[in-house]
Amino acid sequence: MTDRSRYASPLVERYATAEMAALFSDDHKFRTWRRLWLHLAEAQRELGLPIPAEAVEELRAHLDDIDYEAAARYERQLRHDVMAHLHALGDVAPTARPILHLGATSCFVGDNTDLLVLRDGLGLLLPKLAGVIARLGDFARRWAAQPTLGFTHFQPAQLTTVGKRATLWIQDLLLDLENLERQRERLRFRGAKGTTGTQASYLALFDGDSGKVEALDRKLAEGFGFPGTWPVTGQTYPRKVDHEVVSALASFGVGAHRMATDLRLLAHLKEVEEPFRKHQVGSSAMPYKRNPMRAERVCALARYLITLSGNTAWTAATQWMERTLDDSANRRVALAEAFLAADGILETLLAIAGGLEVHPAVIERRIRAELPFMATENILMAMVKKGADRQQVHEAIRNHAMAAAHEVKERGADNDLLDRIRRDPLFAPVHEDLDALLDPVAFIGRAPEQVQAFLDGEVRGALDRWEGQLSSGQGLRV
Repeated sequence: MTDRSRYASPLVERYATAEMAALFSDDHKFRTWRRLWLHLAEAQRELGLPIPAEAVEELRAHLDDIDYEAAARYERQLRHDVMAHLHALGDVAPTARPILHLGATSCFVGDNTDLLVLRDGLGLLLPKLAGVIARLGDFARRWAAQPTLGFTHFQPAQLTTVGKRATLWIQDLLLDLENLERQRERLRFRGAKGTTGTQASYLALFDGDSGKVEALDRKLAEGFGFPGTWPVTGQTYPRKVDHEVVSALASFGVGAHRMATDLRLLAHLKEVEEPFRKHQVGSSAMPYKRNPMRAERVCALARYLITLSGNTAWTAATQWMERTLDDSANRRVALAEAFLAADGILETLLAIAGGLEVHPAVIERRIRAELPFMATENILMAMVKKGADRQQVHEAIRNHAMAAAHEVKERGADNDLLDRIRRDPLFAPVHEDLDALLDPVAFIGRAPEQVQAFLDGEVRGALDRWEGQLSSGQGLRV
């Protein structure tokens, strides 16, 4: 049962998935420590150190049965979490006690575990990001040719299509997919580097045999599925690695915020809306409200995620010489929360992208209200082709447009610019052509072709790598 008398992170309780929360849990961390100690002992034994087989088997038998009460007692006494867990493990694996953590420093378990978690965290996020892209791609394809009013400065502008606008969101997410893939692929293990990164302790254990020290590093990296280790380190792996990973997550937050903001604006216009459940309540006071709460949640979490890249930047910038410990408490919070926030954003985006609602009648009404103004250039050119004086036609259109705009703004009337042009004998040569000149499809340019080419090219190419792995998410808990 949840303890309601203590603060609990909303990232865990409300937004992120159980899998992501488990990845950053103490249980996962300490079990990983034990696996690292086991692999270290196995590799050292294989390379000739006198480590009894019974010690290795003892370690293998106690990978998961952690006595947390014993560890807590040791930590209160020793004020050192790694030593506390070494003692707790040594209690149940007495044969292994003498060789536990042999040649290692605390960062052997701490940093290598963090690198494993970063890699696996990216592994949880990437299929979800690919899933969001796939769902938005389906949406863009469906609405590729649906004309809609474009906006610049949130003022009416040239027409685009509903699908084309969605490709702008997808393009940002494709950059994020590529960036996060690259971050995962370039991660390396810290391996066994010793107290200040010189591997002096391991060199001493292997009687000066550098080849065996290098082999130990390789075996550890291979054993945990990394292509290699960082060739040089201080006591820690480079803290710029954390910054690069969190910056990639923050960059994803930028695109997610932008997309969610567009959806919030479109919801205000009643053109495109996020899914809304039958019994969902928009407001406790206003029963009619249908607020874009999912998009607002994305913006809220993304705003927090974006700020975390500044945190990791300062942590990397303020490391001293071979290391300083002021990164420790900070990283316990910042790394976990960056991944938990990104996970919550992706779960929400999956829910949004899988149920977007488009309202063509609203879209078309707004087009009809604005298109007459935009069509004036087409009318002008058509009149000139019929032999009219351009300057005379331009002035007539300007006067009609100003009068129509006055009626719209001052009286709240409908845009009657077309009616004015239809009544003006000057425009008789094009009266029969006005409907064709005002067809919205004539104003969307190559938008449908751009959408199809983009989806069939870049999007398909990116998603081919994720065939069979796309995540549909677990659904929102609240």
